Amino acid sequence: MSTVFLDNARTDRLPHSAPGMRIGLFGGSFNPPHDGHRLVSRQAMKRLGLDAVWWLVSPGNPLKDHSELAPLQERIDAACKLVDHPAVRITGFEAEHGFRYTYDTLEYLTKSLPDRKFVWIMGADNLVGFHKWERWRDIARMMPIAIYVRPGTARRAPFSRAATALSAYRVDETDARKLANMQAPAWMYMHGIMSELSSTQIRNGKKSVSSAG
Repeated sequence: MSTVFLDNARTDRLPHSAPGMRIGLFGGSFNPPHDGHRLVSRQAMKRLGLDAVWWLVSPGNPLKDHSELAPLQERIDAACKLVDHPAVRITGFEAEHGFRYTYDTLEYLTKSLPDRKFVWIMGADNLVGFHKWERWRDIARMMPIAIYVRPGTARRAPFSRAATALSAYRVDETDARKLANMQAPAWMYMHGIMSELSSTQIRNGKKSVSSAG
């Protein structure tokens, strides 16, 4: 399938897409974005056979403290500078619609673009606390989910509350390229190359340098 991608100039809008596209949705605060995010995007795209990955830069995670949250446009600009793959697109459209919860975002996308094949992508650290998300069971029923291994969570995540509740719908990694076409609920735990980077560590590192100066 031939796909034409627009540039990242209008990050308040959804990226260009076409019917039948297999699109990974990678949401987060990206505060700041880093090479670990880029690694997950590339691995998911390659192993799941995706046509595109959209970074959904959130106005702010309802479960996190926003005191250190950089302005949305600053985080979007940083993400655009970091990403170097033509099929990885950046959007801050959630703020334009006033979406606070992932469920609201995914419901909007599945209803407005019903002929796209979406996969929700998240790190294993998020799976540990997934049961705390607003309407997490409905999210699992809405589209397939790809969980990417993260340092320190390899033992906890597969046995977390949400993982246990959804254990009957777990798909083997050998079927990775089929995931986007599967009917939800369906989720996969993906092992692979890991990055030790985290946004929290980067912010703490910057504060340490500032204090030393």
